[in-house]
Amino acid sequence: MSGAVTSLATLPGLGPQSEAMLQGTGITSLAQLQALGSVQAHVLVKRTGCKPSLNLLWGLEGAITGEPWQLVSRHHRTSLLLALDQAERESGPAP
Repeated sequence: MSGAVTSLATLPGLGPQSEAMLQGTGITSLAQLQALGSVQAHVLVKRTGCKPSLNLLWGLEGAITGEPWQLVSRHHRTSLLLALDQAERESGPAP
């Protein structure tokens, strides 16, 4: 997948609500999402005051890898949860 996708909502695992949450953080392209990674993007969404579910994390990872979010949650759940926990501890409490 290239960064030329015009709408994040067209990426696998994401939709209009996910796109709106990402845009609220300034993430507007696949290239930006790939550079940040799914965990950091999830942390940024949370820091805007949104209350993203873990499904957003799975969807973000799926958008980056092209893997359906259901497979991401099944195959990468533990590693993503550990990375999310670490990133949230390092970034401090959400506002």
